[in-house]
Amino acid sequence: MKILYIFPHPDDESFGPAPAISAQLRQGLEVYLLTLTRGEATRQRFKLNVSKEEMGEIRYKEMLCVEKVLGLTGMAVLDLPDNELKHMDPIEIEDIISQHIFKIKPDVLITYAVHGISGFHDHLVTHAVVKRVFCQMKKNKKEFPKRLAFFTRRGEVDLKGKFRLEVSDEKDIGFIEQCSDEDMETFRRALDCYETYKEVIEDSKVKEIVTKEVPFEIFGENLKTRLKSIIDGL
Repeated sequence: MKILYIFPHPDDESFGPAPAISAQLRQGLEVYLLTLTRGEATRQRFKLNVSKEEMGEIRYKEMLCVEKVLGLTGMAVLDLPDNELKHMDPIEIEDIISQHIFKIKPDVLITYAVHGISGFHDHLVTHAVVKRVFCQMKKNKKEFPKRLAFFTRRGEVDLKGKFRLEVSDEKDIGFIEQCSDEDMETFRRALDCYETYKEVIEDSKVKEIVTKEVPFEIFGENLKTRLKSIIDGL
């Protein structure tokens, strides 16, 4: 079966869900990644004294490293405007995502939960657009995707790192991916691909925050108990 993760920026796949991606690949699932922007608007470009275009190319090359480290089945990095998704016509973004979904035909779509974890606007827009595309495909009785899941966090709101990190209620969590030591090591190596983001990675304390249990919300399904796997029941 196929899983398609959709995130707005380079490093979104590594700041949390990477252990789950590693675990799902070990389970024999095909895991694809679609990143909507090249992350060119990051303030790190000022420290590197490069243009947005140059920063986007740097981050794209770092993502090629991530693709190899995680062993992704496939990856696509688009060039939508970083930090500007809220100014785009959402229908345009929907059309772009729909085209990619029709190409991959995933069984499961995964994106951010409604709070976007960090609250970044691009995260929030991506959540809304992906959910809208999924609902429209279900309405049109498409055979895929069969499930929409939201990567999230559990526990307490975290104020210790560089960013305020939001969490989901326990009752909203429909699946928890149990990851191995090997998966955690893969997660750390994926983060290390982002050489221009070492300072951000350290300030965010992400390597301390992310655990072997990666939680997901499951959208629109009346679950009696938590799923045993992300494809359980499909």
